[in-house]
Amino acid sequence: MALQGLHGQVVDHLGRALAAGELRAGQVLRLEDVQERYGVSRTVAREAVRVLESKRLVTSRPRVGVTVRPADAWNRYDPQVIRWRLASPGAGDQLRELAELRAAVEPAAAALAAARAGEEHRRELVAAARALTGAARAGDREGFVAADAAFHRVLLAASGNGMFAQLAAVTEELLTSRRELRLLPDPLATAAVLRHLDAAEAVAAGRADEAARAIESIVRAAGEEVQQILEGGPCALRPAAYDQEVSP
Repeated sequence: MALQGLHGQVVDHLGRALAAGELRAGQVLRLEDVQERYGVSRTVAREAVRVLESKRLVTSRPRVGVTVRPADAWNRYDPQVIRWRLASPGAGDQLRELAELRAAVEPAAAALAAARAGEEHRRELVAAARALTGAARAGDREGFVAADAAFHRVLLAASGNGMFAQLAAVTEELLTSRRELRLLPDPLATAAVLRHLDAAEAVAAGRADEAARAIESIVRAAGEEVQQILEGGPCALRPAAYDQEVSP
């Protein structure tokens, strides 16, 4: 969920600067630097730094200042960190990591869901798959993104594995960012998209192997689309420019 208010704007701008490499590992900032850069009070600057600390992007120590941590120390499962990385020149690395994570987790989650899911999750999964295929056939891009995110969220929750379920926020960042990143399939109603209903029906019927295979084909197709975009070069992944100023 996006942070609200002035300190949320400062957090967002700093996070994007960090993800873009404009603020480098080991670089030290003072609260006064943040205040001056964004024209905000010390209280707002301090709150923004606390949020970035909670995401492990920076450390803050008295008489030292705010030190940028190396990227491998960041909480890469934080949805906002993912969003910042997707908006950065390193978007390709983030996309590749997400595709690999999905390929490792989602087929296993589908097999578990077929064995463990309750009736409500089974119904929700089929409903989300139907909404997705309906939106795809209608060319409803907004409805498509919403239904796709709902499908994968329910799938991970239905696995009965709480750690898988918490990955929903991670994959959802990619699924909901695809419009800006030009990652939606064209046309929407591809074979991989339509396989969501096959996967949902297999889960609902308790067919674990079939569910896993269907999801594996879905995430494999998504990974291939990512690879094709990455091979198109950096310009293929340029989201809308972020040039808003912090507004008191």
